[in-house]
Amino acid sequence: MINELLFMNGYGLYVWSAFSFTLFSFLVLFLITKIQYTKEKNKFVSKLGSLNSERAAIAKSQSINKAILSNTSNI
Repeated sequence: MINELLFMNGYGLYVWSAFSFTLFSFLVLFLITKIQYTKEKNKFVSKLGSLNSERAAIAKSQSINKAILSNTSNI
């Protein structure tokens, strides 16, 4: 029974290699995205982590920041 699942009438090698490649690709993409997110988060915190109220008001008044803030649900 388990051999039938593994071999799949001769197509098992193709199916399992495609499945493994897809799983590996998703894992790599997830890790790359997570690493980039962490870098950007640290860069953001180092740049704007100690933002006083005056600089926050200036940042909110800029047009690009208004567009970003309008697309977020809760800040």
